[in-house]
Amino acid sequence: MLKSTADHYGSVAVTIHWLTAILIVIVLGTGFNAADRLDDAGKVQLLRVHIPAAVLVLLLTLFRIFWWVAWDRKPDPVAGIPPWQEATARLVHVLLYALVFVMVGSGIGMVALSGAGEVIFGGAALPLPDFRHFAPRAPHGIGANLLVLLLLLHVAAALYHQFIRRDGMLARMWYRR
Repeated sequence: MLKSTADHYGSVAVTIHWLTAILIVIVLGTGFNAADRLDDAGKVQLLRVHIPAAVLVLLLTLFRIFWWVAWDRKPDPVAGIPPWQEATARLVHVLLYALVFVMVGSGIGMVALSGAGEVIFGGAALPLPDFRHFAPRAPHGIGANLLVLLLLLHVAAALYHQFIRRDGMLARMWYRR
């Protein structure tokens, strides 16, 4: 089923969710490693993965929002969920979406202001500029850490529902059989 029902996400939403999750793990892994651990040549190689993966996350997020506004609906809340948990879940999801936009915007800002795009994609000679000298670096770094925190909260909540509450919440975000 392409569209979501009252009790289950549709295959489009499920696919977007899991593709985005995989890409965010790739973006965070390449971003943290490029920021801290490698020489410039290694950083360039990671940024050649990091930047296109981040753009894909943005495009999937935009499509997901469009899909829900134009064609789909979210399933109803699981019965028995306390209102504070439902409100927290909504807040975490809104913050995740907002962080995607902040991260992509600050990333674009860093590449544009630093001229790093020529080194990363245009074949200009190394070295990379020091991104710490550009204003978008601060929100990018803070955003990355907040994104990790929110993802851990999101995963912890999913595992709580799966193994403690056993209410089928996680199964709603998988393909129907």
